[in-house]
Amino acid sequence: MRIAIFGNIFRTVILSHIQVLFEYFKDKQATILLDEELYGFVRDHGQINLDLIEIIRNDNFEADIAMSIGGDGTFLNTAARIGRKQIPILGINTGRLGFLSDVSSDEIITALDAILANHFTIEERSLLFVETSDDTVFEYPYALNEVSILKQDSSSMMGINASLNGELVHTYQADGLIVSTPTGSTAYSMSVGGPIVVPQARNFILSPVASHSLNVRPLIVPDSWIIELEVHSRSQCFLVALDGRSIILEHKTKLHISKADFTVKIIKQLNHTFFDTLKNKLMWGVDKRN
Repeated sequence: MRIAIFGNIFRTVILSHIQVLFEYFKDKQATILLDEELYGFVRDHGQINLDLIEIIRNDNFEADIAMSIGGDGTFLNTAARIGRKQIPILGINTGRLGFLSDVSSDEIITALDAILANHFTIEERSLLFVETSDDTVFEYPYALNEVSILKQDSSSMMGINASLNGELVHTYQADGLIVSTPTGSTAYSMSVGGPIVVPQARNFILSPVASHSLNVRPLIVPDSWIIELEVHSRSQCFLVALDGRSIILEHKTKLHISKADFTVKIIKQLNHTFFDTLKNKLMWGVDKRN
C-alpha cells in the first residue's frame, strides 16, 4: 500500500499525528510518501526517522490512499494536488470545525484499522470547473467548495450579470457572488446565508455577498447547468477565488462555470454521517429548551 501524506506546515501539532501514522504503518508493508514541503517541515522540527520516506516533489505521484492532516483548508489543498488521480482522501483534523477533515486525534487508529479492514465508505464529491473569456490560465481551474467573485475596493458594489444555460436570470448588485457545490454549502456560502445542502445532491448554489436587494435570496440550480457571469466594477477589476486560491481579473472578463468531469473521493468512517457532523460541529437542531 502506498500512502501519500499532506499536512499544514504552519501547525507543529501535526508532528505528533505524523508520528502516529509512521508507527502504525512501519510493520504493515506500506510505503509512505511525504509532500516535499511537509518533508522539510518534519525534518526541521521533528525527531522522526525519514530514511525510508519517498518525497512528493511534484504532482506526478502514485498512491492508494492520501491523508490530509490539518483543517479543511489543508484538505482542499490536498484535493487540488491529487486532481484527477482518483486517490481517496482521509482527512485528519487538527483545525477547528473539520467538515472535510473529520477524523479527530483520538480516532486516528480506529480509522486506520477500518481502512485496512476495508470497513469504510467512499463519497464522491463534485467540483466546479472555471473558464474565462480571455483564456486566463488558472494554476488549477477546479474548486471543491466554491468559486467566489469579490470586489477589489471597499467602497462601491459590483454588478454581476448571472446567466443560466444562456438565459440572463439576474444582475446582482452586491459585494460579490459565491457559486458553491453541496460540499461547500457549509463553508463560505453558509456564512452569507446560503442553504445547507447534503453532499450527495446534484446541485450548485448561487449566494450573493452583502446584496443591496432584500428580496434577492440564494438560488439552487442543477449541477448540469452552465453558469456564466459578467462583472461590472468601478475599479475595472475583480477578484475570483477558487477554494481560496485567488487571482485578479479585468472586469470585462467573463466566467464560464460548469461541473467538472471528475470527482474527489473522500474516505468516510461508517459511523460518521453528514447529519452527525452538522449536529456536532454546528450544533444544528440543538434545542436549549430540552
